[in-house]
Amino acid sequence: MTTGRLIGVGTGPGDPELLTLKAVRAIEGADVIAYFAKQGRGGNGKAIVEPLLKSGVMLLPLYYPVTTEIDKNDERYQSLITQFYDQSAKSVTEHLDAGLTVAVLSEGDPLFYGSYMHLHVRLSQRYPTEVIPGISAMSGCWSLAGMPIVQGDDVLSVLPGTMAEIELTRRLADTQAAVIMKVGRNLPKIRRALAAAGRLAEAVYVERGTMANAAMEKLADRSDGDAPYFSLVLVPGWEDRR
Repeated sequence: MTTGRLIGVGTGPGDPELLTLKAVRAIEGADVIAYFAKQGRGGNGKAIVEPLLKSGVMLLPLYYPVTTEIDKNDERYQSLITQFYDQSAKSVTEHLDAGLTVAVLSEGDPLFYGSYMHLHVRLSQRYPTEVIPGISAMSGCWSLAGMPIVQGDDVLSVLPGTMAEIELTRRLADTQAAVIMKVGRNLPKIRRALAAAGRLAEAVYVERGTMANAAMEKLADRSDGDAPYFSLVLVPGWEDRR
């Protein structure tokens, strides 16, 4: 029996015009569009591609059982999220076994902090699979800010804001440029780590980069408090320019 095809589609950082031509063709040609979302919401990936969805296409929402309600290191979180990805893979498998092409949407790039990768490692050895890269959030944000990020022998570190403060501080002090992802409720900790590493003055906070409601400012000028899901902090390299 002919099986279907799995496609991980990078939808880019938010601006629909930053979708690649290949991503557009995959979305328009898919039988099933799968997307991750918080329970009761439409999902950011789906919102980006909404104008491209053809009439009659099957939608397969994959709703997270938890997001930030439980600490990621808690055993309950690990158990719930593993079961979720197992069940999501099973749901996608049903369509693949029916011979359908399933496009799984992933904000930014599918294999860069993307939920799609959890399906990829479960299914790519069993079904024909393609991954279509997308413009990453950090690329979209430093382009929006007009910020040259690295030059010459500069080292760029991509750091999750969820890591321990002492480790975040150490890594910020040992790199020329940095992108801090997963800001959210970690913003106060990130600010302290940047200050301890002597990098706060040059850090720029960007939220919803490339979207219609994008905003940015020097992190030192922004008040503490939670940041939206689509936010990150940029610390430029290229010291001579600074």
